[in-house]
Amino acid sequence: MLDQNYWENRYLEGSTPWDMGAPAPALTAYLEDLDRNVSLLIPGAGRAWEAHWLEQKGFNSIKVIDLSPEALELAKAAGSSASIIEWIEGDFFAHQGQYDYIVEQTFFCALHPSLRPAYAAHMRRLLKPGGRLFGLLFNFPLTEMGPPFGGSEAEYRNLFEGLFKIKHLEPCYNSIKPRAGREFFLELIA
Repeated sequence: MLDQNYWENRYLEGSTPWDMGAPAPALTAYLEDLDRNVSLLIPGAGRAWEAHWLEQKGFNSIKVIDLSPEALELAKAAGSSASIIEWIEGDFFAHQGQYDYIVEQTFFCALHPSLRPAYAAHMRRLLKPGGRLFGLLFNFPLTEMGPPFGGSEAEYRNLFEGLFKIKHLEPCYNSIKPRAGREFFLELIA
């Protein structure tokens, strides 16, 4: 079961092969031109490299949520003691709030595929009207073995159409080398 204990143990054991040690280039390229006064949420953020990057770039309303206390402690330790990031230990599906942007970075692929409809519906509830969910989704066959769990463009379109306007769902041109050709860049508008 991919519950809090599972994720906590992964971080305690240092078994986090998805951790790039830096923010994803595709995400920072997208974020670079955003207004710094928007509200952002990063669910399942792990070590939260994107959150630290956002803070360094002058964004002033950043919330990070993760089930794993150890992941959050590691993320906090990677930043400054004067951080403006709000760190939330908890379940994404119980989280309440309204955001201009939600950053997707290896959270979706870590959820069991049976949770994908709930993910899409909850993301829609968390976004302000006109808000955007953007990030990276894996482009390899969906299996019951994971995480990460894969998916295809057709599966993603089927999941998100009707809840969002799909602005981008296309192969990512600036993935990190190990993920090149295996990611989609996603941008959805509430």
